[in-house]
Amino acid sequence: MVGHPKYLRLDNCMKFEGWRQANETPSLREVHRSVPVPQTSFWRKLLAFSGPGFLVAVGYMDPGNWATDLAGGAQFGYRLLWVILLSNFIAMLLQHLCIKLGVVSNRDLAQACRDHFSKPINFMLWVLCELAIAACDLAEVVGSAVGLQLLFGIPILWGCLITGLDVMLVLWLQNRGFRYIEAIVVTLIVVIGGCFGLELLFASPTLGPVMAGFMPNTETFQHPGMLMIAIGILGATVMPHNLYLHSSIVQTRRVVQTDEGKKEAIKFATIDSTGALFFALFINASILIIAASVFHWSGHHQVAEIQEAYRLLSPLVGVGAASTLFAVALLASGQNSTLTGTLAGQIVMEGFLNIRIRPWLRRLITRSLAIVPAMVVIGIYGEAHTTDLLVWSQVILSLQLSFAVIPLVMFTSDKLKMGSFVNPFWVKFLAWSSTIVIVVLNVKFLIDQLLG
Repeated sequence: MVGHPKYLRLDNCMKFEGWRQANETPSLREVHRSVPVPQTSFWRKLLAFSGPGFLVAVGYMDPGNWATDLAGGAQFGYRLLWVILLSNFIAMLLQHLCIKLGVVSNRDLAQACRDHFSKPINFMLWVLCELAIAACDLAEVVGSAVGLQLLFGIPILWGCLITGLDVMLVLWLQNRGFRYIEAIVVTLIVVIGGCFGLELLFASPTLGPVMAGFMPNTETFQHPGMLMIAIGILGATVMPHNLYLHSSIVQTRRVVQTDEGKKEAIKFATIDSTGALFFALFINASILIIAASVFHWSGHHQVAEIQEAYRLLSPLVGVGAASTLFAVALLASGQNSTLTGTLAGQIVMEGFLNIRIRPWLRRLITRSLAIVPAMVVIGIYGEAHTTDLLVWSQVILSLQLSFAVIPLVMFTSDKLKMGSFVNPFWVKFLAWSSTIVIVVLNVKFLIDQLLG
């Protein structure tokens, strides 16, 4: 039960509070409100708010997405591009709700759950979220290790160990300031985008069929194999840990704590998030377009593994650098995702349990939960099963997603908690409709995976 709401006067502005208790522990306290926001021109304000959206967008282009995008393009050409577009629009809406929750309530999603739900429910949500973060980290570890193997011939087992070194990188960057983490993430995203921009030039897809692929079609729902890939694309695109992450890192900006200040913060943070997710749309669509134009039209319909795509890419497009660029983008994608995954782990533990341990220990735990299973499976079954690890990581993420989306939509649609910032009717309709789509499709995806 939520306690009696009460009015509080803050910064000469009346606030309507529907939370049970004051939130006395800032999210990511070491960087909380550490980035100043100049009260000058539109563009300088936008620049100050730019960054968190790109950290979130990383989760929408991580190695876990690659297998489904490759399989969709190789098997069905451009016909599933509309699913990637729909997934991104849903992601834009959900990330906007994360911004609202973080800016208005000064809570991240984990802290909001701790305030609203009972201790047993919170413990269950925390365990599920930790499993999802470990699964996401597993995909990133395997993706980075595969990238190192393709580029330098390093065995995947050793590559998994090498990826653990980024724990020190995150600590070093965060100690220097949150803007340094954002800068390295944006740099790696530019590298990924540059690689796929060149790949598109090499593949030379036909514009007409590509544009037609962005239009919804009934064939997707009538063809069992196509529907399965479509569900996989949706399940791999919307990441649960991103919802906790974004509601926290949006609070790194020094926002004026008035209604006008918060409205401005929501506006600029949404522009940042939406622009970054359009970049993620470009990356995911590029993977599918390249797979369609290179593999589907050449008769290689069964390409679904990253290693196989790497081997075939250069011979089929006739450009020796094509496979190398593909591996560079994969490595950059894996390393980028690990930076945000470790931050999400810290946010979730502190938010749900209200305990704080040393950041390096928290990140070491998160990374160990990913590296150890990867090394055990690869050590026992061999490197050929790396794709299976990626698939199962997406199954676990699909299972947890609903438990993050439903509280987010519920909190931001509650007038007692959000006051004048509560979701209007049309946003509630879109948010709950998206939630139903996510829940139904992810349950089907989970059942199909478990039944083989």
